[in-house]
Amino acid sequence: MAKLVNRLRDSVHLDRDNAWLFGVSAGLANYWNTDPAIVRVAAVVGGLFMTKLTIAIYLVAWLILDDRPRSGSNHSEDV
Repeated sequence: MAKLVNRLRDSVHLDRDNAWLFGVSAGLANYWNTDPAIVRVAAVVGGLFMTKLTIAIYLVAWLILDDRPRSGSNHSEDV
């Protein structure tokens, strides 16, 4: 299980630049090379039929996935 999560974290990232909520749909769209609107529509349709499961999957993905480095941000964080 840990290997699967680590492999997922290496290939899929949250996309905060194109995010509406947390960036899960935009990150998956980047991974699948598709438009984020398609992934969002699929999430909404899934939510209509399997509400609890869709919310659970979305929240788990949000907690597991890392942020993708923002494009155009060259400044370092203040520590």
